Amino acid sequence: MGGAGSDDAWWDHFTFWKNRDRLWENKVVEGFFAEVLGLADARGLLSKEHFSVDGTLIQAWASQKSYRPKDGSDDQRPGGGGRNAQADWKGKQRSNETHTSTTDPDARNYRKSHSTAALLCYQGHALMENRNGLVISAVVSHADGRGERNAALAML
Repeated sequence: MGGAGSDDAWWDHFTFWKNRDRLWENKVVEGFFAEVLGLADARGLLSKEHFSVDGTLIQAWASQKSYRPKDGSDDQRPGGGGRNAQADWKGKQRSNETHTSTTDPDARNYRKSHSTAALLCYQGHALMENRNGLVISAVVSHADGRGERNAALAML
């Protein structure tokens, strides 16, 4: 019987990181997901009556300092020394219509509620089969007030 033992050297996270794009481009992840769903369906583990959609914010790898006006003007007044000084945005309106991240243009400035800080982020959505707790579908969308509803309709 072959295979790796519990004490054997194993690949590290960097190995998967390097191969992630190759796995994605060749649709290996989607094929694996579809195979698992097919097996679950064949065993009667999927219900079309008991499901829910849930979402979460996925923080982008972009700093608020990269959130700049789309017209190219510089609306930041540095509040300290150095090239990485804190910006002062007091009294300035910033929105996704007028500003974008220079490091991750697809990220959106969004917050879950009025009592939380806005983050450059995306929204992740999962369609769950509730009887057995299986994920049926998952998508990532732009963070906005309509993302979860639109994703739910698309996944259903």
